[in-house]
Amino acid sequence: MDLKEYTYQPEQLETKWYQYWMSQNYFKADDSSPKPPYCIVIPPPNVTGVLHMGHALTISIQDILVRHKRMSGYNVLWLPGTDHAGIATQMMVERNLKATENLSRYDLGREKFIEKVWEWKKKHGDAITNQLKKLGASLDWDRERFTMDEGLSKAVKEVFVRLYEEGLIYKSKRLINWCPISYTALSDLEVEYKDLEGSLWYIKYPIENSNEFLTIATTRPETMLGDVAVAVHPEDERFKHLIGQYLELPLVNRKIPIIGDEMVDINFGTGAVKITPAHDFNDFEAGKRHSLEMISIIDFHGKINENAPEKYRGLDVPTARKMVVDDLESLGFLVKVEKHANRVGHSQRTGTIVEPLLSEQWFVKTTPLAKPAIEVVENGTTKFYPKHWEKTYFNWMYNIEDWCISRQLWWGHQIPAYYCQECSHTHVSRDDVLVCEKCGSKNIKQDEDVLDTWFSSALWPFSTLGWPENTETLKTFYPTSVMETGSDIIFFWVARMMMMGIKFMGDVPFKDIYLHAMIRDKDGQKMSKTKNNVIDPLDVIKEFGTDALRFTLLMFTQQGRDIKLDIKRVDGYKNFINKIWNASKFAIMNLENFTPQHSQELHTLKLSMADKWILHRVNEVSQLVDTQIKEYNFSDATNTLYQFIWHEFCDWYLELVKTTFYSSTKSEDEKNASKETLYYSLIQILKLAHPFIPFVTEELYQILPNSSLKDHESIMCSSYPTYNPNYSFEGASEEMGIIMEYITQIRNIRGENNISMGKPITLIFRTNNISLIEKSSDYLMSQCRAEKIEFTNESELEFTASALCKDSLIFIPLKGLIDVDSELSRLNKQMLKLEKDIEFVSKKLNNPSFVDSAPVTIVEKEREKLTDYLKQEEIIKNDMEKMKKLL
Repeated sequence: MDLKEYTYQPEQLETKWYQYWMSQNYFKADDSSPKPPYCIVIPPPNVTGVLHMGHALTISIQDILVRHKRMSGYNVLWLPGTDHAGIATQMMVERNLKATENLSRYDLGREKFIEKVWEWKKKHGDAITNQLKKLGASLDWDRERFTMDEGLSKAVKEVFVRLYEEGLIYKSKRLINWCPISYTALSDLEVEYKDLEGSLWYIKYPIENSNEFLTIATTRPETMLGDVAVAVHPEDERFKHLIGQYLELPLVNRKIPIIGDEMVDINFGTGAVKITPAHDFNDFEAGKRHSLEMISIIDFHGKINENAPEKYRGLDVPTARKMVVDDLESLGFLVKVEKHANRVGHSQRTGTIVEPLLSEQWFVKTTPLAKPAIEVVENGTTKFYPKHWEKTYFNWMYNIEDWCISRQLWWGHQIPAYYCQECSHTHVSRDDVLVCEKCGSKNIKQDEDVLDTWFSSALWPFSTLGWPENTETLKTFYPTSVMETGSDIIFFWVARMMMMGIKFMGDVPFKDIYLHAMIRDKDGQKMSKTKNNVIDPLDVIKEFGTDALRFTLLMFTQQGRDIKLDIKRVDGYKNFINKIWNASKFAIMNLENFTPQHSQELHTLKLSMADKWILHRVNEVSQLVDTQIKEYNFSDATNTLYQFIWHEFCDWYLELVKTTFYSSTKSEDEKNASKETLYYSLIQILKLAHPFIPFVTEELYQILPNSSLKDHESIMCSSYPTYNPNYSFEGASEEMGIIMEYITQIRNIRGENNISMGKPITLIFRTNNISLIEKSSDYLMSQCRAEKIEFTNESELEFTASALCKDSLIFIPLKGLIDVDSELSRLNKQMLKLEKDIEFVSKKLNNPSFVDSAPVTIVEKEREKLTDYLKQEEIIKNDMEKMKKLL
């Protein structure tokens, strides 16, 4: 191999090694393995989705975890799969159908439309999985699942039937969130609230048999057409005498009662509120408390229906609102209108304003399911990382509402409820019902609604492992080890998986929950197409490589903090990978024709101080990174590797080991010991880094010489580095640390005095570490370009530059090393510029108008600037005095 032409080409490596891993079946788990199990089920991306940065982060984190465990001797199952994504997929197919054939789903009919969706899934469904492979995901692809495959469909029916039989699933006519665009009910979690500028209308309602009025305030005047009461607080002195009397509802001429209810906020509006149980959730509860009629005046298309006066029928809500307000004003019922900020619910999927509507839907009774799911977090059976998410989890679970699970869609799991058209009997069954068990009729119709997508997703940790069958996979890998996902779906998914897992498996679905934060742009803004700040991970991979993207995301993954992603940082970490690449090339060149033989017994060889130091540090770093991964401190683990590889292994050890390799006085045993150490350290570094940057580490592992340390033909199946007590060299490490500080200080003296590295220097030490310096003289002389080392008892030496380091004084004689005249000229120019700067800032600070009118922070910065300038002036004066003494 010509190493000079051997350059880092990410795209070529990634394709080559992913195909290799797949061909060797390295990602496969074994149901009967004696190794301890470790299992993660991937959060299933939408089957027709495309890769975004959230996926890239999820995959990077999970791949670290599974590669680390695989290398640590675990039987790892990382199970892939996709979600049918009911509303999202149906909307996508409907749009395509409209665009290509100018048809709606109703034109095709349910059966034909479902066929179209399956065709769409078959055509586009592989895109997301292929993109996950681009990220290096070591998923067991032979076990890939889909939320509507045969096995998962069976699990969904089983859960629905069991919950129904236990009374935990029921059908009821209740107020629900309705999307008038997708024509379906939504759960509370699928509604996003936005603050919009609106109005508060004050309307007076005539009191029956009186000339008086009761004025109410409302943000939705159009719903007054469905009013059934007006409520006041029972303790409100202004109105409590009116409780039990009746009002005449304007525009409708319906008599409605005045009721007392403690839900009324005395300080809001007028203290009297209209009650419309069919179109407001608070009013719905009040209606139940007072046994009020529920009159729905908006239909499922978002239009006024037949229960309203005829003139408003068929109008959409905004038009009806305007007409109602105009009519109230013309009839003298409108008192005033005020500006008012409203929190308005919108469909998370379509962005449409949702309508609270009365509808018969299916619900899950969640309180009995939530109780044990709360207890297992309280007692530590399942732990949250970061821990502060427990509070969010508890807050929702303790106040959980029943879950509306039916959706008026065609794509999804059709609800397994069957209705007899003769006797109205409801059958809930695992199998298709053909004959009514009650009356024997064959006129049976299945419920047309489908289940909420999150219903099948809630079963994911056990349904994907084979449940309801008691499979070997289920017995081996349930409960799973960790659920890693975005913090934005803690309620949609995590909490529901907890409830369902405990209910149907009798155990938690996972032991740990790691919730990652949101990825934002470099300025901290949420990524969105409208802001034109979306970063496509596939574009980043194409430019910088997968390893660089993964490493960047992991470097910024601090628990609880959003990630501010700057593409420049990805470029920077690509440079880091290049650093590893070039370090490996150096090692390979110096290991040419050398066969490592003592990787497990290096402590028996003639190791140099630098060899012992790097072995000790590899030991410490191995232990630290292993712990940081186990504790989900991915940013710390990534930074530990970065600092160690770049600033210790590359910047120090590779330079120090050259002293041995290129020495004419070192024995072959000493040189071979350093070669063994270099080889061992590099192999261990590649193994440590493999879960983070899998492709480049596999490539470099493959081209290094073989030895017992390469304990598998692929690095991904080799053993992860662990602490080796034989390679603990505390004393030598401390000594090397002192020598490295000496070298750093000496390099600083060179820099401060502009002494070229081409000029050899003399080092004079006043120190108690004479023996250490003498045995480390090779390092000092080679790294500092020193021609000799001397010792002194003096605390000051003329014509020298000096530094205090580790209780030692280091002197470097300056005569003959610098051009005094040119150095004085340079310092003089610096002094002149500095004097101008000092004069300019001083004038500012001596100007009362500036000091009194400028912001305090600006004035303070100017003062700090002046202090800094004065310090620089003192340093330059001292340097000029030193130079003059050399003349």
